[in-house]
Amino acid sequence: MSGARGGLFGAGGRFKGGTDPIMEKFNESLSFDKRMWAQDIKGSVAYAKAIGKVGIITQEEVTQLVDGLEKVRQEWANGTFEIKAGDEDIHTANERRLTELVGAVGGKLHTGRSRNDQVATDTRLWTVDAERDILKDMATLLEAGATVAKEHIDILMAGYTHLQPAQPIRFSHWLMSHMAPLMRDAQRLKEMIPRANQCPLGSGALAGNAFGVDREFLANELEFDGVTSNSLDSVCDRDFVVEFLMWHALMLTHISQFAEDVIINNLLKGIYIDDAYATGSSLMPQKKNPDALELLRGKAGIALGRAVGMTATLKGLPRAYNKDLQEDKVPLFHSVDTVKDCLAICTGVICTMKPKKEYLMKALSPEMLATDLADYLVRKGVPFRETHHISGACVRLAEDEEVGIDTLTLEQLQKIDSRFEADVKDVWDYEVSVERKCSIGGTGKASVLKQIDDIIAFAKTL
Repeated sequence: MSGARGGLFGAGGRFKGGTDPIMEKFNESLSFDKRMWAQDIKGSVAYAKAIGKVGIITQEEVTQLVDGLEKVRQEWANGTFEIKAGDEDIHTANERRLTELVGAVGGKLHTGRSRNDQVATDTRLWTVDAERDILKDMATLLEAGATVAKEHIDILMAGYTHLQPAQPIRFSHWLMSHMAPLMRDAQRLKEMIPRANQCPLGSGALAGNAFGVDREFLANELEFDGVTSNSLDSVCDRDFVVEFLMWHALMLTHISQFAEDVIINNLLKGIYIDDAYATGSSLMPQKKNPDALELLRGKAGIALGRAVGMTATLKGLPRAYNKDLQEDKVPLFHSVDTVKDCLAICTGVICTMKPKKEYLMKALSPEMLATDLADYLVRKGVPFRETHHISGACVRLAEDEEVGIDTLTLEQLQKIDSRFEADVKDVWDYEVSVERKCSIGGTGKASVLKQIDDIIAFAKTL
């Protein structure tokens, strides 16, 4: 069975038969690409001016088209736009409604333009708008992290490698360690925008525009940074989509790592998670589950799947446009939505979580100062490779005696190495240990405060 065709390919043209209703459903994209209605209208307004500029339509017709497109825009904005049968995508829906409003002149708008360069333009405009919006959300998150870090600058905690106690650090240093990759993510996103913000409009279906439209005029009207360099590539280039998908997979990986760290510290009672970001159990009354953090962690895996899936779709495509490219919208839209949701949740978690000083301190152990013990002898002129061995012997002795390394007597230490002196007792001070790490990026107070200031200053540039 076949149904009627939409307005673009009605009877009497290339096709004599109708479209299978299943094919119509399979082929349509309006159900999701209607999110680009504003960008589509913006592109059409610019294109109407461009073809008027080269004399394809009169200035009176330009005015009619622009005024009609403004009415279509208002209908979308106030929710009164009526979708009708045959509206295959956002482009045909807008053109159909425009023609209803302005008459036959509406049919002139598409002169020299293809849906191929039209959808490429809409998608670039939408993506750049979304990326700029996300940068603002990232600025909020980074400032929130820096503010919380500064508030708790004096709290110490255990630092880990291999999930084993390693060295004492500041809680704020740990939090800044998660802000640092997010700052890099924001830098990457800023660098991506100029590549996405190039104008493909005027490329036609693939070979270029036959009416000599001024593509630089179009770029300026649409606030692009420049024009794409090759019309064949322009209509099938989705690098900017893949870049965003890859970017969001990496950024959400960083958020996932933060979420995992908070989950572990919450388990150890070192961080309190606000009730606003937790749920309970349907059976166990005592449960308070860190669901917000678990979902942040889980969404990173889905993000990677989107990036790999879209790249796989592109890898076998011949030049130029192919309908496979329609499949870029759903992962792109979902990715943007996911990123914005995750940034909002992550910001909320950070703003409301509370470090529990007593439990964080409880996780500290004297053995975490074994490197400081080795450094003590280094300051007395002993080579580090030798002091590393000596400090290890002290750790082993404490384990054999089943006591803390800080309780070993001077006599016991001197049996291992005679160069230990009475001032060795000063090694067993977590605050002193932390403050010695005063180099750039270290966990010393001044260093962490500098990291905080740098994050805040960077966030203000987004």
